[in-house]
Amino acid sequence: MTFLIDIGRVLLDFDFESLLGRLLPPDTAAPLQRLAIMLARKDDFETGALDPESFIEWALEVLGSTASPDAFRHAWRHIFTPNLPMWQTVRELAAAGHRLILFSNTNAIHCPWAFEYYPQFSLFHAAVLSYEVGAVKPDPAIYQYAIDTYQLDPATTLYIDDLADNIATGRAHGFHCFQYDLADHPAFLQWLRQERVAIAPPTGRS
Repeated sequence: MTFLIDIGRVLLDFDFESLLGRLLPPDTAAPLQRLAIMLARKDDFETGALDPESFIEWALEVLGSTASPDAFRHAWRHIFTPNLPMWQTVRELAAAGHRLILFSNTNAIHCPWAFEYYPQFSLFHAAVLSYEVGAVKPDPAIYQYAIDTYQLDPATTLYIDDLADNIATGRAHGFHCFQYDLADHPAFLQWLRQERVAIAPPTGRS
């Protein structure tokens, strides 16, 4: 079987606000509103419509921050915490011979950096990344791109994502879908059993 697996809040949890909030001067007015304005433009960045340098310059201005671009990159990248139960399952799926494809809304600051920082991403055979495709989930275009590029058969493709709208578009394309909850990994394991997915203990460390 082929698996399309989201990154955020599936493989990696994330917290933008706490890390980026550290870039704000202590006396910043309306800090939460500034963060919200900055994050509201994240989709433009994740479609590749904005290059990293332009996005960073704009974001620091919105935040009223005197931090350097390098400090922003560091904060933007270190928002993640690995979801260890899911990574264990990914290792078992890889050991069983399933094809694993990342399917993520992401950007040119997070990737390819994350693939080097978290070497377990080497378990995946390919990646469909929004900033490379030019479309973000739930836009049907990125789903069709995945199907066409990797010759996916939706009937044998299992798609895991944390967001309901993304799952809805996946179902519309015929994928077998599961809306993942970080707080309930056992529910995902139960779904794999219902889908009769073979898993195997990993043969080595990754």
